[in-house]
Amino acid sequence: MLPYLLRRAASGLVLVVLVTFITYWLLSFSIDGVVANVLGPAASPEAVEAKKEQLGLDRPFLVQYADWFAGAVRGDFGVSYFTSEPVSTAVAARLGVTLSIVSVALVLTVVISVVLGVLAASRAGAVDRLAQSVSLLGVLLPNLLIAIVLVVVFAINLRLLPATGFTPFSENPARWAASITIPVIVLVINGIANMTAQIRGTMIGELRKDYVRTLRTCGVPTWSIVYKHALRNAAAPALVVLSMEFLTMLGGALIIENVFALPGFGSFAFNSSIQGDIPVIMGITVFSVVLVVGVNLLIDLINSWLNPKARVY
Repeated sequence: MLPYLLRRAASGLVLVVLVTFITYWLLSFSIDGVVANVLGPAASPEAVEAKKEQLGLDRPFLVQYADWFAGAVRGDFGVSYFTSEPVSTAVAARLGVTLSIVSVALVLTVVISVVLGVLAASRAGAVDRLAQSVSLLGVLLPNLLIAIVLVVVFAINLRLLPATGFTPFSENPARWAASITIPVIVLVINGIANMTAQIRGTMIGELRKDYVRTLRTCGVPTWSIVYKHALRNAAAPALVVLSMEFLTMLGGALIIENVFALPGFGSFAFNSSIQGDIPVIMGITVFSVVLVVGVNLLIDLINSWLNPKARVY
């Protein structure tokens, strides 16, 4: 297992280098516009050239990238052109907000999807129709529409939850839970739609296999067949969907954070991209790639634990 982990870590490092190189190369075509944004619309061409020299943006592209990469290896991603805030501090703070929402939504999605998917596959009838209805609604209803409806009902009409804003958990756990409730519900509804359908379909396939019939003829209890054997074997495809759902939720956070005025990773990335804040964009790129690689590696480890046949050495 260790050689496999080392290979995955090495491939992840190569991916970071490739993605950051391409991103920096694309950003190099808009340097004049970025500097103009920093100085303001009234900046003269002479002021723009002077600012480019001050920021080191007048150097050859490869020199700029090598300098940035050397700093990134040391953990120094530079400072924002617009706020002078260290990039690592700014990105980590915003990422913490987003992950606090996405992680809660992901846990709830897994629990609800497994329960609905397993019950739908093993019992059929009304439970199966309910699971399919939930999946259909989650697919048809866009996140933005769900968010608006929930805000109108629970925040404006009933006044049970705040409509906007975020309270850190360390400051007030109760207010933190209230501030993320509606965003979490929005993400969970869409997540359940994808995972429930996957688990239901995979479980139906597993319960029709020969080993299940053999276990039943041997007198093994139904609950043991469903939860100890079929669900374990059906976990691999569900884990793949889970990793994709995590990335989908991160992408959906862009809309959610703007709707609820949350100081998260998605809205921060969006605003930085509009401004052309190169150090921040590069820091966001690194954090995003590392997060994707880490999640995929974790899914592989969980899959190998659940299914020894899937272990790669």
